[in-house]
Amino acid sequence: MRLDKYLTTMGIGSRSQVKEYIKKGKVKINGEILKKPEYHVNEENDIIEFQGINLEYSKFYYYMLHKPAGYLSAVKDNHCKTVLDLLDVTPKDGLFPVGRLDKDTEGLLLITNDGALSHELLSPRKHVEKKYYVELDGALTEADVEQFQQGLDIGEKKLTKPAKLELLDDCQKAYITITEGKYHQVKRMFRSIGLTVTYLKRISMGSLILDESLEKGAYRPLTKAEIEDLRCNK
Repeated sequence: MRLDKYLTTMGIGSRSQVKEYIKKGKVKINGEILKKPEYHVNEENDIIEFQGINLEYSKFYYYMLHKPAGYLSAVKDNHCKTVLDLLDVTPKDGLFPVGRLDKDTEGLLLITNDGALSHELLSPRKHVEKKYYVELDGALTEADVEQFQQGLDIGEKKLTKPAKLELLDDCQKAYITITEGKYHQVKRMFRSIGLTVTYLKRISMGSLILDESLEKGAYRPLTKAEIEDLRCNK
């Protein structure tokens, strides 16, 4: 890959900007200043530095975000802050959230540029489990647990697929695990039994579990083991 394209891909600037940086000696290859934008770099072996910062190339990037309430699960929006606004990473172009959490919903959100993995995780055919912690305005019963297992009418052509409901504390709190991703699905499921969700947080998606050491709005790269485990969900 040409050096100027490499720097552009890494989000350093436009093609014209990075050419100027190169000419000004701000880029080093393997410890040596190189002023040729057309130089072909070896992404796997060459060490490329920009203003003293090592730029490590990767085709795909994966980040775990602890989404706070108030942010849209979108790349950009003209009126609201999005989850991408929380990330200060390079490169940033091409990143997107895998699936959506409602604006007022918190918890685990995977951010990546790996479209194939995203498709596999979101495909209804794959039955990837998504687990949520939920708080409600009323109490649940064991009968509700059975109803969720059998499927609920939320206004679609078919009942929801079987969902696992685990009651907690005073039965106004629970864990719910679903394998679908219909619009506002969790809230609609509880509404169908006469309850309103007052708080919702996703804690896992497939093998990926929210790192509770991440504060709301914080993020970190996925570990190699987490990435491999996600790929095994496919």
